[in-house]
Amino acid sequence: MKYMRLGTRPDTFHTEEATRTVISDVASDLTININSISYLLHKHEVLSYCGLLQQLCSDSDNIALELHDIPGGEDAFELCAKFCYGITINLGAHNIVPALCAAKFLGMTEAVEKGNLVLKLEAFLNSCILEGWKDSILTLQTTGQLPEWSENLGITRRCIDSIVERILTPPAKVTWSYTYTRPGYAQKRHRPVPKDWWTEDVSDLDIDLFRCVLTAVRSTNLQPPQLIGEALHVYTCRWLPDTTKSWSPQCSTSQTEEFADRKPRILETIASLIPADRGSVSIGFLLRLLRIANFLGVSPVTKAELIRRSSLQLEEATVDDLLLPSQLSSNGQFHDVDLIGAVLESFLLHWRRLNFGEHGPSVLLIRKVGKLIDSYLQVVAADVNMPVAKVVSLAEALPEIARPTHDDLYKAINTYLKEHPGLTKAEKKQLCRILNCQKLSPEVCAHAVRNERLPLRTVVQVLFFEQERGGSSSRKPLGAAASHIIELPPDHDDEEQPTTCDEQSSSLRADQGTTDQGSRYKKCKSNGKMMQLKPKQDLVRREADKGGDHTIFTTRSEEAISGSAPTRYVKNYARDK
Repeated sequence: MKYMRLGTRPDTFHTEEATRTVISDVASDLTININSISYLLHKHEVLSYCGLLQQLCSDSDNIALELHDIPGGEDAFELCAKFCYGITINLGAHNIVPALCAAKFLGMTEAVEKGNLVLKLEAFLNSCILEGWKDSILTLQTTGQLPEWSENLGITRRCIDSIVERILTPPAKVTWSYTYTRPGYAQKRHRPVPKDWWTEDVSDLDIDLFRCVLTAVRSTNLQPPQLIGEALHVYTCRWLPDTTKSWSPQCSTSQTEEFADRKPRILETIASLIPADRGSVSIGFLLRLLRIANFLGVSPVTKAELIRRSSLQLEEATVDDLLLPSQLSSNGQFHDVDLIGAVLESFLLHWRRLNFGEHGPSVLLIRKVGKLIDSYLQVVAADVNMPVAKVVSLAEALPEIARPTHDDLYKAINTYLKEHPGLTKAEKKQLCRILNCQKLSPEVCAHAVRNERLPLRTVVQVLFFEQERGGSSSRKPLGAAASHIIELPPDHDDEEQPTTCDEQSSSLRADQGTTDQGSRYKKCKSNGKMMQLKPKQDLVRREADKGGDHTIFTTRSEEAISGSAPTRYVKNYARDK
């Protein structure tokens, strides 16, 4: 920081209530009223430097003037008054802007007196202040107090030009001090100047001044988009709250209500400054902005643009990036699935335009996103506040090609059933119907048939498909078998709904030699294969239709409880040869 000292006399201003007086043997004959402060001064000392006061003062002995509109207020005026008396004043980046504006207002130019204050301040600004990096930043920040005056006097433009010039300097030639607090950087002994050395100092600026600086840097096309994106990230961390915490006034007690009202404008400005280049900012940063935008209630245009930009990089996200707390929860444990769903929907719109076939890059892209969403579902499924409809909606949003296997989806369903033991039969059915049992690996199938949380209908489906997979592989190549569908009419509950499948894979015959009640499993034959069911899911043949259209089964556990268990129909359809 550089300073300039003017004058040699000691400070003789003193205060009596709301009056500032200069200690002198000569009585004051000039009163200047500024806001609530009155200055008792001497015309001979002040008028010789101030052209404005020469015009306003008459030949009267005692003059009283009102200067409430002086830029910088009473503090800036007092600096000018002390200069007139030759009293020592110290000037630096923190007060040169109001002092220069007030001097211009008072007409303290060379036309009035040689070596006047305006000339000295201009020389100090150009030769010292604007030659320093941090002095330029601080001076530009103070122009926000007097934006019109600073703009008219060219102070703002000169500060921005000085800052941009140094930002464009190659890092190897940076010799001035700067602020850089990245973790681990301070411990490096012989550390080179990082490319983003300027981002933290610039983040101290007000959002409008920050926008002016960043726009000027971008207009040169000399800095990569990633560096612009890093500056936006640093500024967001500096001025907007941490999104991993719930949004409440207590999160930042030091922030004033006026600043809170400026937050939407800050976010909208940051969003508008993001370079169009893909990868200029990370997907985590975009989702962070989107989450904040959701809380602040920014314009729909800004929110839609953030959703679109996030969707273009969704495959780069991690599960942690997607874990955005919902504004409906005060403890931050209710994840905002709706917001992720909106991003996924935008991604799918873009993906369908890029879909070039079953083996192109678009397939790899959708499968990467599919695995990401299923991993995300595994985490949010543990949220005790998560409605089943939201999980189902997000899972169903992905096209079938996005999931070559349903193992991860099964894990999410199993987690949800574990954390939500109070689900109704209808809710369990709604959740499990998104699972394609044909796409489960043998390991997951083995877990599913022993999973007491799953509906019996789902367990039977797993058994059917697992048996058919074993039977088909031993008889004919894959693809030779006709497709099969398992359907349950919606007007029956889970314990009474029929399951239909292919003839050769559903002709179950109860094994007469395995009805011993002491055995742990009951074995049922189907095409020579043995299927094992737990006692709770044990199937016992009640009767057989001679026509061969239906075989009627019931569970032994239900039969033992009710005495006349409800029936389960296994319908047989002929396979195309």
